[in-house]
Amino acid sequence: MQLGLDLPVRTARGRDDFLVAPSNAMAVAMIENWRNWTSAKMVLSGPEGAGKTHLTHVWAQAAEAQIIAAVDLSVDDVPELARRAIAVEDVPEIAGNADAQTALFHLHNMVLAEGHSLLLTGTGPVAHWGITLPDLESRLRGTLEATIDSPDDALLSAVFVKLLADRQLMPPPDMIPYLLNRMDRSFAEANRIVTLLDRESLARKRPVTRALAAVVLDKDAVETR
Repeated sequence: MQLGLDLPVRTARGRDDFLVAPSNAMAVAMIENWRNWTSAKMVLSGPEGAGKTHLTHVWAQAAEAQIIAAVDLSVDDVPELARRAIAVEDVPEIAGNADAQTALFHLHNMVLAEGHSLLLTGTGPVAHWGITLPDLESRLRGTLEATIDSPDDALLSAVFVKLLADRQLMPPPDMIPYLLNRMDRSFAEANRIVTLLDRESLARKRPVTRALAAVVLDKDAVETR
């Protein structure tokens, strides 16, 4: 019997831990082919929780690159950041931040001028990122883009297994099909449900089971009405 224990979450982000499926196979192939990116840069886009951060870490390891959140960018830091390959995550989050957009514009130009590679990530297509600095927006629109699509049931099932394994939990065979029949089909929802399951398991000191999943989903439905 697997009781709920307050164990640390250890997110596996190696290449072998990434779950390849038709919805993300093209993005994986383009990440692995990073040395041949047009103009040495690429945009990785897709829905929340689709695996963009995981793939970014895979690329960063291969390219010996640094990873930085777009909201943390500063013009003063650009010369140091541009000394190696770099990934800038969650670019849409600076849609209303003129200073960060200016920093990203200069970083974009300097990284490429120094002969390094640049990876940019965000939710949805570049056209919807809300970038208002014209020079930066035009450069982003002209960047090779790899898209991760919404998952099918097979991939969502595998994602559930991985998310639970990250929390050192092992689901019974009947639990995941039950969850798939009662949830919105998205990576973000899978992650949210696993968090709720883990929390409820710890609170009740009970293993993660189909019965516990039913309790969690019923409780969540009531609270979100």
